[in-house]
Amino acid sequence: MEQPVTAAIIEDHPVVTEGVASWIRSDPGQRVRLVQTARDLTGFRAMPQPSADVVILDLELSGELVITQIPGLVAAGCRVVAFSGHSDPAIVMETLDSGAHAYVSKEEGREHLVEAVLAAAADRPYVTRSQARAMLADQSPARPALSQQEQQALLLWFQGMSKASVGRRMSISENTVRQYISRARAKYAATGRTAPSKDALLARAIEDGVVRPDEIIPYQSFARAAADQPSPGAPGR
Repeated sequence: MEQPVTAAIIEDHPVVTEGVASWIRSDPGQRVRLVQTARDLTGFRAMPQPSADVVILDLELSGELVITQIPGLVAAGCRVVAFSGHSDPAIVMETLDSGAHAYVSKEEGREHLVEAVLAAAADRPYVTRSQARAMLADQSPARPALSQQEQQALLLWFQGMSKASVGRRMSISENTVRQYISRARAKYAATGRTAPSKDALLARAIEDGVVRPDEIIPYQSFARAAADQPSPGAPGR
């Protein structure tokens, strides 16, 4: 049995913390284990290390937005899932641009929070409804021209494939895949729309129509797809 993903929550309302804990406990597969709780960033940083696999961060602590603290958490090795009552597209986009792996609004937390934590732990993007709305509403004017190969590499990578797997699927080297991704980041940076994290790059790609939110699904390997197909003459299941 795989080890569960460990999570910490930074939230200044105990009733919300208990609600998150109950969602985690009610997950049938017990795939996430809550190991740390803190009411502010100072308390979280004072906790013994190592920290949890994923940090669930309330964006408003003691009445103040803490989006500017996300880059520091990411630089310290934290995978951050933002959990917020705010739904303003500008706040969502700023949060993703700061390095958060996903944005889950509190009204959709029961449905999406556990899955977003699991996706963050696996370095796989996860798109909630509130996140998709913000991405599609963004009116950033400068859109870099990405080649077809760059777009294909990004899509496969966003779907959860490793860079090596993307290379095999596209019949190119892993190094070439890295170059495509780096080139896409550089093109966005040149337009003033930086994409420092995987999810920020995903946000940019969705904003520009390079990929659609419904395309961000876990990939299925050729071998798995073939194995799932019933063999000729086999009885139906």
